[in-house]
Amino acid sequence: MHGERGLRKELDGEFLPDIAMSLVNAPLQPETPTAPVAAGGDAPPSAVRGEIAVALPMRHAGVRQAVLRYEIHGPASAPAVFVAGGISAHRHVSASDSFAEPGWANALVAPGRTLDPASHRVVAFDYVGADGRLDAPIDTTDQADAIAVLLDALEIGQLQAFVGYSYGAMVGLQFAARHPQRLQRLVAVSGAHRPHPYASAWRALQRRAVALGQLQCADAQGLALARQFAMLSYRTPEEFGERFDSAPEIVNGRVRCAAEDYLDAAGAQYVARTPVTAYLRLSESIDLHRLDPASVSVPVSVVAVEGDRLVPLADSVNLVEGLAGRGQLRVLRSPYGHDAFLKETDRIDLILAAVLRGTGAAT
Repeated sequence: MHGERGLRKELDGEFLPDIAMSLVNAPLQPETPTAPVAAGGDAPPSAVRGEIAVALPMRHAGVRQAVLRYEIHGPASAPAVFVAGGISAHRHVSASDSFAEPGWANALVAPGRTLDPASHRVVAFDYVGADGRLDAPIDTTDQADAIAVLLDALEIGQLQAFVGYSYGAMVGLQFAARHPQRLQRLVAVSGAHRPHPYASAWRALQRRAVALGQLQCADAQGLALARQFAMLSYRTPEEFGERFDSAPEIVNGRVRCAAEDYLDAAGAQYVARTPVTAYLRLSESIDLHRLDPASVSVPVSVVAVEGDRLVPLADSVNLVEGLAGRGQLRVLRSPYGHDAFLKETDRIDLILAAVLRGTGAAT
């Protein structure tokens, strides 16, 4: 089969009153791998994983049992920053001495970057529902409240910042609205106060692809197709025009276009790591998201991408206007569309430096 020239390995892609939450006789379960210790020293590893079991009151599903799986990278004495990505993101943000595999934001949370784990305590978790065991509607308010529970368990009183991308930006907005005392500032990249109807329509069709696969006892094929549809919404026609500008081929009597190898690989990679139920419920969670920007009282840096087909620039402008002086807008021009937060590492890092270090405007 043919594919793009030099196929790339990376295959990206309403305010409620506070409610009580409780831990369920489940102390923190740290997960620290065995690692060599320097002679004469007993320093802890650079990253620690763990989990806690909680009874989480959920907006649409009542009280549900959940396990919050987290990873912390950086010294306990450093300012804490919570990092959250899209619905495919997880607790492993970047590589460390303890967990050497690359994370989903490996180039951004790294030595020399604004979010250098030597100077920040980077906290992340697996979203509620990410393990596929919770088959119920999940709201972004549920994720925000789960983070507050986790911070309590970790004895982190306040975050220097919450850095959220895509779905993580939505969760960050809810966290800022519901738990403002826990947060100094929010950076919301490619996420707004509500989903755009065009984007919701895309996701609805993706979920129908999964449902069709389930009817045919082909769950993996349905999920792969949904992911392939998603890739078209994440990226831009300009990027596809540059990467896949070659004539189609006839393979086994069928016409195959240049982008199909890329899409097949994206679907297979996603199926290998994502439970069907997790995908469906977290996709729905994006569409359930609603927030009144006026309910956010902390400073918010909103980062929009010109050409983002899922979060149009106009929605980011509306969000900043609704923040009534508490928000500032940064706009990126990128051929990567909604996935720019994964691809434009240097430019995102400049924005984070401007926000967290006060180094001035970043464009």
